[in-house]
Amino acid sequence: MTLKLSLPDGSGRMQVYLLQGCVPQVPGKSDGVQIPFNRVAFSAAHVVCDPLKPSDPWLSSPIDWDATLAYRRYLWSLGLGVAEAMDTAQRGMGLDWQTSLELIGRTLDASADVPGALVASGCGTDHLVISERTTLQDVIGAYEMQMGAIEKLGGRLILMASRALARVATSAEDYFYVYDRLLKQASQPVILHWLGDMFDPELKGYWGSHDIDEAMETVLSVIKANPAMVDGIKISLLDKDREMAMRRRLPGNVRMYTGDDFNYAELIDVEPQDPSLYSHALLGIFDAIAPCASAAPGRLAAGDSAGFHKILAPTVPLSRHIFCAPTRFYKTGVVFLAWLNGHQDHFSMVGGQQSARSLLHLAELFRLADAANVLINPELALRRMRHLLATYGLFE
Repeated sequence: MTLKLSLPDGSGRMQVYLLQGCVPQVPGKSDGVQIPFNRVAFSAAHVVCDPLKPSDPWLSSPIDWDATLAYRRYLWSLGLGVAEAMDTAQRGMGLDWQTSLELIGRTLDASADVPGALVASGCGTDHLVISERTTLQDVIGAYEMQMGAIEKLGGRLILMASRALARVATSAEDYFYVYDRLLKQASQPVILHWLGDMFDPELKGYWGSHDIDEAMETVLSVIKANPAMVDGIKISLLDKDREMAMRRRLPGNVRMYTGDDFNYAELIDVEPQDPSLYSHALLGIFDAIAPCASAAPGRLAAGDSAGFHKILAPTVPLSRHIFCAPTRFYKTGVVFLAWLNGHQDHFSMVGGQQSARSLLHLAELFRLADAANVLINPELALRRMRHLLATYGLFE
């Protein structure tokens, strides 16, 4: 059966688009058991809001806990870890701290029934009301409060970049002081988090400098002063050369977790000059391309680098589109794909951010998702895309 629909082409016209209709590759298995990865692969998971409950969508959005946890079980079933309560879940952009803590607790409880389930949880300062009187000690206290709450639940920490620290710190020494103090009291090694200002403009100048190379020196000094307490660092700078340069300088026990949603395929594979160097993954795009994100590392673990790139390479143009400027609106594309793929019954989002991308953006996303083979059920995706077009008055 030919699958087709008319999509806007940017010139004010509608053009017929023929779907390839190729479903994602099934993750590799040996004797019925999924091939174990030779990389740690976290998906920063989105949350599903409940549009049927009373709310002010731009201010507060109730969570559909059943659908949200079902998606995490789906990720675990594919062998992916869950990076919980991160910016993909709209942390600090519609998801407040109390709801984030409940999300973390529910996810940790759900993971107890899944052998080998990986969970790491975002710890930040987003409950802190920032003013001209806010001090470094206030920032440390806010971090400590969230650290204690998550560790009390048995959670593993991701020390998220802090808007409050970016506002209050006046030097690289301030960042060293805060992170050194936090790492010295963590109960187990943590994952550090360096989010570029393309993802969050309020983090501009993080680590005490607008110069990326100077900022890198600061974060490396923090890591080298506390190597036993740093599991790894996730960096999302969309700059593969700087990520590669930094991972060459990390202590041997510290992992680089790529957060580069433009160059992840290349970065997860080994450096040709030094096959011992590669990045693990903690990626928002892995939420959107979960089956491929599972199948590809399995090929890499089996020694099939060509097979790894064959699966992931078509997803890169899709990811670059989802994360195009303004990059902070990438979450709209992630949830849009979850809706197309039947993981939720609606295209509504925390903070009302389903409106953050244009119809033309979503139409191109649909084409690229089809080309990337990430539409799990092409017929369902086609029907849902037609429903979306109809809300804009576009009927076939």
